[in-house]
Amino acid sequence: MTDGAIDKQRRKGNAKIVSFSGIDGAGKSTQIDHLRLSCQEIGLRVQSVIFWEDIAKLKSVRETAGYAIFKGDKGVGSPSAPINRRDKNVQSFPMTVVRLFIYFIDALSTRNAFKKARRTDADLVIFDRYIYDELANLSLSNPVLRIYARLILKLTPKPDVSYILDADPAQARARKPEYPLDFLVQNRNAYLRLSKIAGGLTVVPPLAIDKVKDVVVECASRLFGVAAALDAFSIAKLPKAQTQSVRMEPL
Repeated sequence: MTDGAIDKQRRKGNAKIVSFSGIDGAGKSTQIDHLRLSCQEIGLRVQSVIFWEDIAKLKSVRETAGYAIFKGDKGVGSPSAPINRRDKNVQSFPMTVVRLFIYFIDALSTRNAFKKARRTDADLVIFDRYIYDELANLSLSNPVLRIYARLILKLTPKPDVSYILDADPAQARARKPEYPLDFLVQNRNAYLRLSKIAGGLTVVPPLAIDKVKDVVVECASRLFGVAAALDAFSIAKLPKAQTQSVRMEPL
């Protein structure tokens, strides 16, 4: 892409928006970092929005539920230091009712964040998780909760490209041991069901990291028409994703 072609993308309010969702350990951070770095390599301006930090509301309520009430561990698990989180995997009826309220508030917050992202002068805004990641915490086999999910989806704008990174739950848990395997299986099924309810989401099947990279790079090809330039960006340039502390817990 020439400088002139890039400049045409840089009209304020013309930012493209991409979101990444999926079960914990699916590789979202790796793919987000690769897309960001590859786009910056060819001169595109990229901004990131982290759902749990920039969008989610009522953080004190979530923290209280995860730590004080359910006695869950804090932080991010690793193969050498597994932890036992107790937040979104608590599926009791009272917690579901609380989630329905919190997710509605977060949907409004997502709507505002989306509008703000669209107005920025960046070429690309990447959402690290989206409202889909909250809806996938619900038991979407329940028809009432499916109706609720559809209402939330109507309330929330859809990104230009929405990726759901599918993953084998056992392998994902081996990379990021935080939740019980049975919950990850349930959570994965909810994402797949949600992709059918929402429509228009791109489900990337469980693949090797470089194969997933090829699929993700396609988004820039569709959004900016720069496939050749991005294909030349080697995944070898991608630094290993860093593990960061979690400031609050998803419900």
